[in-house]
Amino acid sequence: MLQHIKPRQDANARKSRNLHVGLATCETEILEAQKLRYRVFADEMGARLNPRSPGVDRDIYDPFCEHLIVRDEDAGRIVGTYRILSPAAARKVGGYYSENEFDLTRLQHLRGSLVEIGRSCIDADYRSGAVIALLWSGLARYMQEGGYGYLIGCASVSMADGGHAAASLYNQLRDKHLAPLEYHVFPRCALPLDALRHDLPAEAPPLVKGYLRAGAWICGEPAWDPDFNTADLPILMPMGKVDGRYAKHFLGRKD
Repeated sequence: MLQHIKPRQDANARKSRNLHVGLATCETEILEAQKLRYRVFADEMGARLNPRSPGVDRDIYDPFCEHLIVRDEDAGRIVGTYRILSPAAARKVGGYYSENEFDLTRLQHLRGSLVEIGRSCIDADYRSGAVIALLWSGLARYMQEGGYGYLIGCASVSMADGGHAAASLYNQLRDKHLAPLEYHVFPRCALPLDALRHDLPAEAPPLVKGYLRAGAWICGEPAWDPDFNTADLPILMPMGKVDGRYAKHFLGRKD
């Protein structure tokens, strides 16, 4: 899940922070990232996670994932994270997390180059933009160094209003950002679009907006995730399609 969290004003946002991004290198760092995920998803957003270890968001995919983290070196704490599932790791665990929500049959030919990202979250005191920029830079470096061609994930939209805003957002975005038909995926538990309003004003969450501006596609209708109470949009980012401004900033391209 690529989870959108509403930015919070940070009293220290203007202060220079010593932030560093990289892959977790030990179990202690992974555990700290999982605790951050629990605080954001369960404590802050009310997701039903049913953890085996209190205060820790962990599932069967975590041992197979690499965990991208942003650390505030001065504070000695992890303040942002993504988890990354490579094609080889997906084969070992038996598939992608996204396959619990979507039928990915039409993406079968991409699996050798398909990296899944999810469980993105940022500490409430650090939502000023710097952390997500570092996470994206880390993802771009990971994709470039591994020679991977595609990013996939689920971009979440709140269903606090019963799903009307999510349905309206999908209706608003699909004409411009829907993937070509051959890249469509299909929700296993579909958001009931026919029963929801499609005409409400709907602004894409910042994370969704960022992916679409960079060149990502929406690969079909949203799924409903009852545990997180979100509508999840299937997102596919062909790295060769990344917008020039993003490519220059995050990938170091000069073209």
